[in-house]
Amino acid sequence: MPTLDDRHWFTEVHDLTGSAFSLRCRRKLHEERSPYQTIEVYETEAFGNLMVIDGFTMLSSREHFLYHEMLAHPVLLTHPDPKHLCIIGGGDCGTLREVLKHDGVEQVTQIDIDERVTRIAERFFPELTAGNDDPRATLLFADGIHWMAEAPDAGLDAIIIDSTDPVGSAQGLFTADFYRDCRRALGDGGLLVQQSESPLYHLDIIAAMHEDLKGAGFGATQTLFFPQTIYPSGWWSATMACTEPEIPAFRRIDAEVLLGTRYYNADIHAAALAQPELVRKRLGTLD
Repeated sequence: MPTLDDRHWFTEVHDLTGSAFSLRCRRKLHEERSPYQTIEVYETEAFGNLMVIDGFTMLSSREHFLYHEMLAHPVLLTHPDPKHLCIIGGGDCGTLREVLKHDGVEQVTQIDIDERVTRIAERFFPELTAGNDDPRATLLFADGIHWMAEAPDAGLDAIIIDSTDPVGSAQGLFTADFYRDCRRALGDGGLLVQQSESPLYHLDIIAAMHEDLKGAGFGATQTLFFPQTIYPSGWWSATMACTEPEIPAFRRIDAEVLLGTRYYNADIHAAALAQPELVRKRLGTLD
């Protein structure tokens, strides 16, 4: 488990890639062991508060908008009329906050196994949990895999999977069996989006997701790319899948004005869909 060194640097080491990421901290604000994981919060010098789970950086006050905006807005502006959604994971509630900026959303259920992540976020990242009392939102603390297995057929317009890396309990969120349950729970034209790791470090994971999603009955898949400062390599992705043979064109809006975004806008959406050559070559082998 990473700790602060004698110069107050927090470092997450990625042994498999021979790389590391560090932030200098003023102090540790909180640490606890929940029934599922160890959660820490640090006060950094340059990135505000930092949440760390089982030694892995999750989010900071400075850069969380990159991830949360790119996980929420592309899928909601691709579906023609998203009203009923669920978020699997997302206990810090940042993705939920972004989803609730869309007036057309009527109901969103967030299912995260660890309530302590949400309660700690309420204390140390209150800007992320501002939507928790919205009457359209329901927060459940349960196993998202089991919840999806029991979800009614065709009851959802969109599913957002805001998970940790595919290790431990989150590994089951990256399987064909789970995707089949998601496909069944989506109505006609339904969309799924899932964080899909770094295209530089985890291209095999992304390729496997495309293959498993199509094997589970999704008609089309695409991956979006965006920067993510505190995650391995600093380059991240989210993969979208549609129940139909083609993913619809996104609805261009003035997102920075209408949704108050800091990163996402129509040009960013279009740019995020462009495939880097290393990804194009790897995914092309699946066609």
